[in-house]
Amino acid sequence: MSNTRFPHPCAMALLAVGAGLASLGAQAQNVKPPRAQLWMDVSTGSMAGMPEMDLPAGMGGVLGGMMGGGGRGGASTSYGMARGPNIMPPRVLDIAFYNSRKPGAEAVQAIPPGMRMGESLPLLPPPPQARAPREREPSEVPQEVERPKGKILIYWGCGEAVRAGQPRVIDLARAGAAEFGTAFAGRHAPDRGARVGPQHVLYPNERNTVMLARDSSLVGEHQVRGEGVPTSMKFTLAEAQNVMPAIQLQSQGQLQDSVALSWAPVPNARAYYLHAMTQRGDDMVMWSSAETPDTGMGLFDYLPNATIDRWTRERVLLGADATRCAVPKGIFAPAAGGRGESTPMLRMMAYGSESNFAYPPRPADPKAAWEPEWAVRVRVKSHTMAMLGQEQGEGSAARGSRRARPEQAAAPEGVQPPPEQQQQGSEQAPLPINPGAILRGIFGR
Repeated sequence: MSNTRFPHPCAMALLAVGAGLASLGAQAQNVKPPRAQLWMDVSTGSMAGMPEMDLPAGMGGVLGGMMGGGGRGGASTSYGMARGPNIMPPRVLDIAFYNSRKPGAEAVQAIPPGMRMGESLPLLPPPPQARAPREREPSEVPQEVERPKGKILIYWGCGEAVRAGQPRVIDLARAGAAEFGTAFAGRHAPDRGARVGPQHVLYPNERNTVMLARDSSLVGEHQVRGEGVPTSMKFTLAEAQNVMPAIQLQSQGQLQDSVALSWAPVPNARAYYLHAMTQRGDDMVMWSSAETPDTGMGLFDYLPNATIDRWTRERVLLGADATRCAVPKGIFAPAAGGRGESTPMLRMMAYGSESNFAYPPRPADPKAAWEPEWAVRVRVKSHTMAMLGQEQGEGSAARGSRRARPEQAAAPEGVQPPPEQQQQGSEQAPLPINPGAILRGIFGR
């Protein structure tokens, strides 16, 4: 299913763009919306312990749909996948463009040779939105809904031992609407993506779904061309806006013990965040690397630089220098009998920078009006998944959930393992569980 969203009239989109530009500084200045706006979202996804596979054309979307992506109809990619948890294909590029002079008119984006995707990318209007099937006649009275059972147990913070005062427990059978709402109203990423509608043109599209290659680079000059597009719309991307590499995550330890997580620094990462959860019978167990006790699932998206910096100071996110974290001992240990158990699924984010370009530059005089001809926003991130209790590291795919040998224990603080111990196994790991299925299961849907 496509993630394309059709919003209110284009005037709302222009107001949103203008507000975003105004937030860049000096809000008292008269800032007008740009005549043309381009959004580029770049995402890298991986499965810890599973080597990247080179997929034949058309298979990226099929497997991507199985593993959390948004491909449809056998296409390799579709617009909107960059914001999701897809790992097949591992690198996704979303482009949305709005031209106030010719809304919805086709355009092309000339790209540098290093992208290895041809000389240019076509930007096309989104397909017509399919109407959702009607589930219930307006006059039909819904059946009585059974109150959910079980509890939500929330743990937080890196460390081998469970901290005092944890877990936070929400009894679904007794919790009122306010308590339940508070539990799932934690921090979330502010939406700064394109509110796509028929007035936009997009990539990928039905004409071109070429994927970013393993060695693709966005570095270099880009130019948007088309009817009504400002001829000045050229911009150069540097390494800070390039495709981020995959997170090389390693995990060691059984579910009865503390699980040690470590990773190599990801170039251009500003911060990290880890979150794990599982279903245990009627209960759900959650943990995050944050120092705050909320569910934290809303953080898996692009974040503005100011938000990253603020949440790092508040210890919601791990700093760019972090390379390890421990899951507290036993919080995901199977219950006696193992009834209703699911494998704990860990997700990890490495947040890259959000970069903004505009022409002409903002005037130094705060009294001078600023009406850019065009503006560009580029966002990058990298994310990975892992199944806790299944060792990830050298030979992890073959070793499965067996306990690590002593010589494969985590290296001491500040010591990197030798290169031969950083190679990933060649056998394919099992498909990850879908975190959404856990939520549906616990609420009986």
